[in-house]
Amino acid sequence: MRCPRCNDQLSVRTIGSVEVDECAGCKGIWFDEDELRKTKDHIDSDLNWMDFELWKHNDRFHVAAKPIKCPKCNVEMVGIEYGKTHVEVDYCTQCEGVWLDSGEFEKIIDALTEELETKDVTGYLKATVEEAREIMSGPEGFISEWKDFLIIARMLQYRVLTENPQVRKILSTIQRMSPFR
Repeated sequence: MRCPRCNDQLSVRTIGSVEVDECAGCKGIWFDEDELRKTKDHIDSDLNWMDFELWKHNDRFHVAAKPIKCPKCNVEMVGIEYGKTHVEVDYCTQCEGVWLDSGEFEKIIDALTEELETKDVTGYLKATVEEAREIMSGPEGFISEWKDFLIIARMLQYRVLTENPQVRKILSTIQRMSPFR
């Protein structure tokens, strides 16, 4: 495959267990269908439940035709500006592959990490309920959705203890007094 930006030959790069295609010239990365999610999950397991779903939130993206062609299908791609990430994802509507220019993958990870770190208790409660619904009907299957639920529950616990130091003190006192220590 050739780079849609500079036409250099793409070479295979392994990120975790995911093989993506990278341009040695411009450092852009091609993700085949679902590889973006898998790569993101490898980078930070706490982000597993935070799917970078391009079409999920209509209010977060703007779609525009792009003059670049998909390195896999050779059809024109569309650009999707994805809200808070300030990243314009080049997306192939035919094979569902994603092209990210140099540094854009890192910007996505940074934006998701910031969302993870700034979500309040109410936000985590809503995410916990949503993920609980997905356990039975989610797109990734029961085990994957269950793992996502456990991550969110852990993050909710951290947020509750961070926002409520008195709760942390009480739990610490109870733990010290426990006969099962």
